[in-house]
Amino acid sequence: MKTILILSIAAIALGSLALLTLYIVRRVQSRVMRKKIASEGFETAMDVLYPHKRRRFHEYKTGPVHL
Repeated sequence: MKTILILSIAAIALGSLALLTLYIVRRVQSRVMRKKIASEGFETAMDVLYPHKRRRFHEYKTGPVHL
């Protein structure tokens, strides 16, 4: 009985550690992505640098817009 309790606590601790690690990795990746987008300096930087997989066929114009 005591062994099962120790193993379950260890499993919960390992699961929590894995989730915390995943959260930190995704947060760092998001920060890097936002910093890269901000340094580009144009409004469609997110669409150009990180296009949606379903919208890859669209041509994005990155230069000045002439009306």
